[in-house]
Amino acid sequence: MQTLIENVNVINPFEEINTNQNILIEDNIIKEISSSINTKKDVKVIDGEDNYLLPGFIDCHAHIFAKGFHKEENMANPLGIHFYNAVPHSLQTINAGVTSIRDCGSADLSFKLAQEKKLFIAPKIHLSITPLMMTGGHFDLLLPSGFDMEIMYPGFPKGRCDGIEEVLKKTREVKRAGADFIKVMASGGVLTTNTSPEFAQFNKKELKTIVKEAKASNMKVSAHCHSLKGMNNCIDAGFSSIEHGTFIDKKTASKMVEKNVTLVPTLLVHQFLYKNGFPAWDSYAAEKTAKLKDIVRVHKENVSVAYEQGVNILMGTDSGVIPHGHNLEELSHLVDIGMSETEAIASGTVKAAKYLGQDNLGLVKENYIADLILVNTNPLDDISVLSDNDNILSVFQDGIKVK
Repeated sequence: MQTLIENVNVINPFEEINTNQNILIEDNIIKEISSSINTKKDVKVIDGEDNYLLPGFIDCHAHIFAKGFHKEENMANPLGIHFYNAVPHSLQTINAGVTSIRDCGSADLSFKLAQEKKLFIAPKIHLSITPLMMTGGHFDLLLPSGFDMEIMYPGFPKGRCDGIEEVLKKTREVKRAGADFIKVMASGGVLTTNTSPEFAQFNKKELKTIVKEAKASNMKVSAHCHSLKGMNNCIDAGFSSIEHGTFIDKKTASKMVEKNVTLVPTLLVHQFLYKNGFPAWDSYAAEKTAKLKDIVRVHKENVSVAYEQGVNILMGTDSGVIPHGHNLEELSHLVDIGMSETEAIASGTVKAAKYLGQDNLGLVKENYIADLILVNTNPLDDISVLSDNDNILSVFQDGIKVK
């Protein structure tokens, strides 16, 4: 099957805009890019109307099943709601111009299989299944009442573990469940009671054990981490990425560059939550808001330092903690910390694809996978146009128009 997208202006990061182009897609691959293309008689033709064609975006930190991580909703809803939520969340994500996600906790193998079978419109997914957390740490959801609010079902192991033997076994359980990478809660967080973002979690021996077991299967390990000490522990242990990185400083940023550790700052999530708050029925809303006040104040400034030091920064949003469909608002926050528009676009396309080990994704280029978006305005002039989903006219995934 062939599809021809005519009359578009191609935008790739760090390249001049290639105007008045036609894109020939065969099956799921871009076969030819030219101002003039000869095609078969039965080709499907789409007029791009002189709009802008970009690679589809990759959100490197999302939670596609989640809807705020409210314990009250987990208590009230049957388990099936956890899965059904993924259907509208997926459509919102696609409509925002995101064709792939790296899910940092809550989605299981069922979603990946459903997406591959095209059971509903959804982004492609790289799975962590469930994060590893220590007893009493971030996302240990056993409450003071004695009720354990951590979701568990066959194929979705609990993440709580302590000590070398337990973290080794838990890493293996998560691998067995179908994970593509391992996620570790290496500091306190905002959403969990009785933890604080500035404190490190897990010790170095535990962290090194997790990394060693993951690398035995050529898997990366990612750390939820706000804490400066926690970040340094993870860097020393051999982690591949730090998520959030709120209290990062110049010395730690330089260390990340030296050790080739990536930062996914998720700048959007803290500012969105602080601005919009939590539901009135959230029993822990006041505690969460108090934590956010300090985090919002320092996060942007510290990530700017990391960028200036040359840390590899990728686009991630923490969607699921906040409502889905706002994904590309993160690009404006990345520009605010010093990135150029083209750098911001690269952080969510070609650089993200490279981090995920996909060398044929993230560019509008011949022999690359045809995950593409068509936009009505040039985002190199104003990155904020990508924040409005109405400006994203069409989305193609594997060459198929899904928006």
